Amino acid sequence: MAAGGDGPPEAELRRGFTTLSVARPDPSAAVYEVRLDRPAQLNGLGPDAFAEIPRAMALLDRLPSARAVVLSAAGPHFCAGLDLGSPGDPVTAGPSLADPAAAAEGLRRAILEMQAALTAIERCRKPVVAAVHGACVGGGVEVVAACDIRCCSKDATFVLKEVDMAIVADLGALQRLPRIVGYGNAADLALTGRRITAMEAKEMGLVSRVFDSKQELDAGVAKIAKEISEKSAWAVMGTKAILLRSRDITVEQGLEHVATWNAAMLRSNDLEEAIKAFLEKRKPVFSKL
Repeated sequence: MAAGGDGPPEAELRRGFTTLSVARPDPSAAVYEVRLDRPAQLNGLGPDAFAEIPRAMALLDRLPSARAVVLSAAGPHFCAGLDLGSPGDPVTAGPSLADPAAAAEGLRRAILEMQAALTAIERCRKPVVAAVHGACVGGGVEVVAACDIRCCSKDATFVLKEVDMAIVADLGALQRLPRIVGYGNAADLALTGRRITAMEAKEMGLVSRVFDSKQELDAGVAKIAKEISEKSAWAVMGTKAILLRSRDITVEQGLEHVATWNAAMLRSNDLEEAIKAFLEKRKPVFSKL
């Protein structure tokens, strides 16, 4: 990761996107907002979105001035799921090949590429905080499942609709949700396709905080992201990496992994600054990336 100025990633972010808007709402905070920005289509996820989400996340991962990311959405709803029937949609269109094996391989490749697009949210080293309002359907749930922290407004609803569309959810919900809400709750959501409210989502652990309105959600999530961004970037990125790695291995393996990580990263200038600031009863000033 380059030190000093923002450089190429910042310049590339300014070139714009067609399905997203990426901005730094508060110039004094090291927080960037990635907003799903197709409100007329209820932020449905089409081929362009699956190309742009990983590009935005990769750029923010490399950007020194980005220490936390907010993932939000424009319009009355967070996301209506996959934009089925849109040009280039691999699910309904499918490859026009006479050989069924070749057609199946083409569809498999398209699904893997869409999976990778959402996994890019998880792999971004900067913590990603989801701000969900209105309806969050199908692929939208799979998007937020890839985020690190999930918050919503009181009007938010969540539904895995794929089973009602004769589809097996294939972008990560069936893999990530059991680890977030437990197997029983994940099976309930995935097999029934029922819609749950914001409060039920909080009760099962899908979201950690519920805000009374969209305005309060935006302010609350901005505050959470800013608080994260003010901590040591090395400690925050390391914590995210260890959490994700420990999710998929045994406790013993996780302990060994974090020991190895801290053997390399513990003696940072940020640790020295944190101790000094604590003793001097002041706010620490951590190093730039």
